[in-house]
Amino acid sequence: MNSSFLPHLRIICCKSAVFLVLMTNLSQLYLCLSCIFHVRSVMLARKGLLPDGFLLTRLAEDQNQPNRSRSRSQRARFITKTGSCNVAHKNIREQGRFLQDVFTTMVDLKWQHSLLIFTSAFLCSWMLFAMIWWLLAFAHGDLEPRDPNGEPGPVPCVTAIHSFTSAFLFSIEVQVTIGFGGRMVTEECPLAITVLIIQNILGLIINAVMLGCVFMKTAQANRRAETLIFSKNAVIAPRNGRPTFMFRVGDLRKSMIISATVQLQVIRRTVTSEGEVIPVCQLDIQVENPLRSNGIFLVSPLIISHTMERGSPLYELSAQSLASEDLEIIVILEGVVETTGITMQARTSYIPEEILWGRRFVSIITEEDSRYCVDYSKFGNTVPVRMSSLSAKELNQTRGVQEGGSDVQLQGWGLVRAGRGGFRRGGRAYDSSTPQPWYAQSDKAEKEVEQKGQKKTVQLEVIGRQIEEDALGELSD
Repeated sequence: MNSSFLPHLRIICCKSAVFLVLMTNLSQLYLCLSCIFHVRSVMLARKGLLPDGFLLTRLAEDQNQPNRSRSRSQRARFITKTGSCNVAHKNIREQGRFLQDVFTTMVDLKWQHSLLIFTSAFLCSWMLFAMIWWLLAFAHGDLEPRDPNGEPGPVPCVTAIHSFTSAFLFSIEVQVTIGFGGRMVTEECPLAITVLIIQNILGLIINAVMLGCVFMKTAQANRRAETLIFSKNAVIAPRNGRPTFMFRVGDLRKSMIISATVQLQVIRRTVTSEGEVIPVCQLDIQVENPLRSNGIFLVSPLIISHTMERGSPLYELSAQSLASEDLEIIVILEGVVETTGITMQARTSYIPEEILWGRRFVSIITEEDSRYCVDYSKFGNTVPVRMSSLSAKELNQTRGVQEGGSDVQLQGWGLVRAGRGGFRRGGRAYDSSTPQPWYAQSDKAEKEVEQKGQKKTVQLEVIGRQIEEDALGELSD
């Protein structure tokens, strides 16, 4: 074999060996990256920023959730799972509007862009005033060479400035107030004193803007939202006999969110009766709360629910139509950070592929050693429940509930002991078709009576008053 071919053969063999090693170690590389990611989560857990097993729970959720519509292309969404707005603004002609609010524009920029602008601002200001100081020295004749053994010349405007380099160093000393003592402004040139004042003022403005932007970027409200977690999937399950939309929210920090409120909105594409297509139609969803408000006390993970009843945007949603629906449910959690007093907002959204029909969340709160403990490893776990695939509207129709109204019956109507030794008529109305919560029950209802072949609506107070008068008349007899 030719000896000149041996080096080429060795190179080919080495390249082949390296290629085989890379191909065989792809799986090991994936395992190494997974281990590194897990170690990172363990470190965060030890610092108290992330509960133990939270990452493993996320991986288990991805494996346990059913594979629905994987082959179809990913739908566009307005709010991503991390809370950022997925909207691209194009063809903006009036770009000058952003310069009218320079501070907000600086805060919205990325860190690398902000640091580049601050560095450029300092360098440009130093160079500009260095040129001014050099021109002052040149105009006054301070740059002319002088004989050290001769007679002293006129007093310079700025001492110890002999070149542009020395003028640049003096500009830095003036703006950042270093003051090494070798160079200083004299009383010879009033113009030099004016330039000194202007440079000091400009330097203070640049420092103030830089410190303000750095503070606002580090104390932004979205940083606090990183420790507010939402369940990856939302569920629809029966609660109190009615289909209910639910999701879970939790706070990983011990510091609480003051005056926390939750808002739900449905974004869907609608068509008006005139044929106008509205691509973004926002509808509010009422959160199920006995206090009739959206306020929550987020001391532990909560399940936020919405009853799919008449008047709800999800009233006609069924298990079959869920996969084909073009909607997005946006969740907005607002509150005040307890430690800083800054108003924060956390956002997420759920598309039809992330809504599970006929499942509910498992309980994660237990009582141990006279205190409540939260197991975040089961934060997003769900279990199947028996539930009809019909929508809430179809269920009401099968139960005999008509669109015009509901059959109202009286419950507990009779003589009730009243004050001052008398009796009064009392009772409350309830809907026989669906159970009503205690706060939704009304104290007044209407009863239809037949008079002369026509229906007449009479208030219950009138009926009770007539019955009471008849009872008192019989007692008097």
